[in-house]
Amino acid sequence: MKKLILAAITLTSAASVFAQGTVLFNNRVANLATTHVYAGGGVRIGNGPGDLPAGATDYAGYTLIGTVGGMSASSTFAQLLGANGAGAPESSLVPSTSPATTFRTGAAAGNVVGTTSTFNNIPLDSVAASFELAVWDNSSGLYPTWTQASAAWSAGLIVAGRSAEFTIQNIGGLVNTPPNIVSSVAGQGLLSFGIAVPEPASFALAGLGAAALLIFRRRK
Repeated sequence: MKKLILAAITLTSAASVFAQGTVLFNNRVANLATTHVYAGGGVRIGNGPGDLPAGATDYAGYTLIGTVGGMSASSTFAQLLGANGAGAPESSLVPSTSPATTFRTGAAAGNVVGTTSTFNNIPLDSVAASFELAVWDNSSGLYPTWTQASAAWSAGLIVAGRSAEFTIQNIGGLVNTPPNIVSSVAGQGLLSFGIAVPEPASFALAGLGAAALLIFRRRK
């Protein structure tokens, strides 16, 4: 009997080592909340009039991802970044172990293809965890992961972006069912946002150009 108890304890301990918290990765949940991801303008964050719950952020001039003439739904990738605990430092957020998903089209443009995201750095049934949504252009096929895409984005090579950080309670596990990342309460959960080539890259290029021009003039 003692051997059986010890075996059960060992198995439980082993399972906890590989424990992985889960959340429902979907920004269009019927009768709950809907947010969107846009492109075609600068970086912008906040729910607009067409979101649920509605907000006052103006996305005029932007295009929903997956809209005809906009960024392709099938080659624009999306992945959740997360860390255990509420209000975790942004630097501690890492990509989920689940593969990146893509976007929908038509009336659901701007919404991801729903899936469940799993995190090996967030315990099962965690009280709370912090998240961001990373979105990037992979039309070249060169950036299948956010790790690769974030470097390209920082270099100004691709359009990408990250949502505002948000906290979700009662992470999925052995007791909790995976929670939604959107909320019916204004200001909570994932908010709509726009992606772009980062401004710092433009300033860096401008600075390099100015420096090169100065060197050239001095040589003359």
